[in-house]
Amino acid sequence: MKTAAELVEALKKEFGPAMVTSGEFRGEQWVTVELGRLKEVMSFCKNTLEFDFLIDASSVDHGDMEPRFEVVYELYGMLTHHAHLRVKALVDEEHEVPTVSDLWATANWHEREIFDMMGIRFAGHPDLRRILMWEGYPFFPLRKEFPLAGKASEMPEVAFTGIAPLEGGPFVTSPMDANTIEREPRAKTFEG
Repeated sequence: MKTAAELVEALKKEFGPAMVTSGEFRGEQWVTVELGRLKEVMSFCKNTLEFDFLIDASSVDHGDMEPRFEVVYELYGMLTHHAHLRVKALVDEEHEVPTVSDLWATANWHEREIFDMMGIRFAGHPDLRRILMWEGYPFFPLRKEFPLAGKASEMPEVAFTGIAPLEGGPFVTSPMDANTIEREPRAKTFEG
């Protein structure tokens, strides 16, 4: 059974300079690859190195750095070697990331969430539309410039017609003429 470090060496041998950096942190292996070769590397990871499970896909906003964004994929070999590998690629605001939803079906929703929250587009994605925010929402909430308190919006008040306690939870929402920020769920107050 191959270790994650041996699998990284196989990637380096196959792709050479396309492997920008690699390393190990707390026993986990990671590689950063050129964006232009990402799809090819990911295909090799699945089909040759037997990383049959995409655990997660996420993104990082580096703010003022160039390129600004980084996409991060967490891979696992469930049926064979049981090794973890983190694959990263840097991307600027003008470029798209090739989708890997045709390699791992789970990437479909992960990539939609990255698009919705960070604004990174995925070329070839079969259904790239917002998954958490509504269509037409003009902001990307996980970007560095988005305020922690949120932004007021013109969302209709249709969902707030009465007190709506969350099932078994400690929070309630209340109807009011306030904006989205002031309307966030508040902790229940218990008297007595």
